[in-house]
Amino acid sequence: MLAQKRILLVIGGGIAAYKALELIRLLRGAGAAVTPVMTKAAGEFVTPLSVSALAGEKVYAHLFDLTDEAEMGHIQLSRVADLIVVAPATADLIARMAQGRADDLASTLLLATDTPVLVAPAMNVRMWTHPATQRNVAQIQADGARLIGPDDGDMACGEYGPGRLAEPPAILAAITAMLAKGPLTGKHIIVTSGPTHEPIDPVRYIANRSSGAQGTAIAAALRDLGARVSFVTGPATVPPPAGVTVIPVETAAQMADAVARALPADAAIMAAAVADWRVSNASDRKMKKDGTGTAPALQFAENPDILKTVSHGPNRPRLVVGFAAETDDVIAHAQAKLARKGCDWIVANDVSPATGIMGGAENAVTILSAKGAETWPRLPKDEVARRLAHRIADALK
Repeated sequence: MLAQKRILLVIGGGIAAYKALELIRLLRGAGAAVTPVMTKAAGEFVTPLSVSALAGEKVYAHLFDLTDEAEMGHIQLSRVADLIVVAPATADLIARMAQGRADDLASTLLLATDTPVLVAPAMNVRMWTHPATQRNVAQIQADGARLIGPDDGDMACGEYGPGRLAEPPAILAAITAMLAKGPLTGKHIIVTSGPTHEPIDPVRYIANRSSGAQGTAIAAALRDLGARVSFVTGPATVPPPAGVTVIPVETAAQMADAVARALPADAAIMAAAVADWRVSNASDRKMKKDGTGTAPALQFAENPDILKTVSHGPNRPRLVVGFAAETDDVIAHAQAKLARKGCDWIVANDVSPATGIMGGAENAVTILSAKGAETWPRLPKDEVARRLAHRIADALK
């Protein structure tokens, strides 16, 4: 699977560094050669001897090591790899990457390379959610780095939330996807997925029944064809795929902002079931019954039209694909939406309760474009995604 591929693995200094040992074992088992680089702090959690024994290669750790520089200069070390993987990537290491620092071997290698970089963050939940870390993550992504994780879970510090290192099999899948050569290699594609949640009060919201399964399958299929995928997802019940850049959001406004920040792109596949309306008078505290039998009056405002905005925006991708989930007059509504939104294709489906499609494992779609309509038979959502991904690849040739 990864035969003849060389991975430069940068191990940061965090408690999750022990998972780097399992990642090395998986990479070697997949046929890859692993050159390990450890930060000074990484040595507080795993030993160079353990890392070297599993990798079958020496560990590089010091910027000014005369022997290492004589054997292979640090600049060359970063350029002979097919992929650089930073796992775990601590808050400090991500900050140094964002600032373009070169004050140790790891940061210098990351600054002196044009090799693709995959970053697997791992840190305390408060460090991950801190605005400074989020700014730094946005910067390294803008510079071309791709992210895997972090996952939600229990922390070594006793807290719970996002910040756990992605599991080694998921990192391996992301590595495999990044090194895959396919018809979409070098293309950046935005995929939106899942529902949006529009708050009524701090504990209630308006949503829909979308599971996010179709959007997730599309993102995975595009990844498998070599695309760099920015996956903007609402609170879906289906977990996001490995090997894509996951951008979690809740509301339609947040999704619109995330899509705008992810541009430019070669294509935008807008599979999310975005709420048409939001509650404009949402309460900042839980609404309670007052004994009068009268429900509070909710006022609604239209949400931003993400598909139309992208279709007519200055950073319009070459291909914009919208989705139309309808319960009646499916083709007529989809044709009207195609004309109204200004996108290139509409993927239409019937989500009336009798079909079992919304939240189900299968889909039956019709693709509408300026060339006409093409109806596909009912298929597993993974197969719909595979066929759509190949069609997208053909359109982007």
